[in-house]
Amino acid sequence: MKTQTATAAIQTLPKTGVMAPALLALTMGLGLIVLAGHVQADALHDAAHDVRHATGFPCH
Repeated sequence: MKTQTATAAIQTLPKTGVMAPALLALTMGLGLIVLAGHVQADALHDAAHDVRHATGFPCH
């Protein structure tokens, strides 16, 4: 059985197989930028603080 490199594997995919994950990543990235750009600083800080507590990371 022949192994393929990642580049060769991507080249054999149809264009829609490559474009869908790329568009999803682009949409999510732009969404995060827009959300972070429009949220108030206190709300962003409080959300990050709550996530740190929920995941068990020390924050103080």
